[in-house]
Amino acid sequence: MTQTTQQTQTGTAPATLVIGGTGKTGRRVADKLTALGRPVRIGSRTGEPPFDWNEPATWGPALEGVDRAYVTYYPDLAFPGAAEQVGAFAEAAVAAGVRRLVLLSGRGEEAAELSEQNLKDSGADWTIVRCAWFNQNFDESFFVGPVLAGEIALPTAGAVEPFIDTDDIADVVVAALTDDRHIGRTHDLTGPRLLSFADVAAELSKATGRGISYVPVSTEEYRAVLRENGLPEEIADLFELILDGRNAHLTNGVEEALGRAPRDFADFAREAAATGVWNA
Repeated sequence: MTQTTQQTQTGTAPATLVIGGTGKTGRRVADKLTALGRPVRIGSRTGEPPFDWNEPATWGPALEGVDRAYVTYYPDLAFPGAAEQVGAFAEAAVAAGVRRLVLLSGRGEEAAELSEQNLKDSGADWTIVRCAWFNQNFDESFFVGPVLAGEIALPTAGAVEPFIDTDDIADVVVAALTDDRHIGRTHDLTGPRLLSFADVAAELSKATGRGISYVPVSTEEYRAVLRENGLPEEIADLFELILDGRNAHLTNGVEEALGRAPRDFADFAREAAATGVWNA
């Protein structure tokens, strides 16, 4: 039995459920909450108790003794069925006594906005955290291999994106979970500058000291790559959607939420390279 479970069951302190608590943002949110002395329950299929989006029977046990939750959805809120599941979970959470829900959402995704509305309709105190592409997609996710291979092939053409660091996201989420001033707000988070994927490749080349290039491919070519690697082909359509120019602008969301500037991609790349993650 974990310390968090013991505390929750004895009633000494309600827990925060962090769905996707082993993922890029969830892991950081869990660590930051723990550092603040707040009990955390990890919502994952390997958690105790387990949580599975596709198994609603797991939701109730995961919500016992919880008074707030960070909600992330895999693979993405834009995927079919996400809005219905998020809405059903939010209703179950409120019925279980959860007072506050913070939802991780994506910028420029109309389908994701359906999930946002369903969560708002639950009656919980809510905060929406809409985010640009994560910096950490390049060192903790599906772009690690391409960076190691020296070639990032994506159907993005000349699109630019205001890449955001997951530590900045986690800081905003923790603020939203712990500070009433964020209730009822939608935080639109971006990094400090717009970068094309060729710019990203250049920054990664500088950080690693070796040549990394960006190669544009068609959506169909990228869909085939996803299929070969056992990943959802819908990711290719999502890339095409959100990189059509709709998100090619900066916001001051991090500054508004935290009172400081967001982290730059170059700083992320330099620090990630120092860990050896991209050593070929």
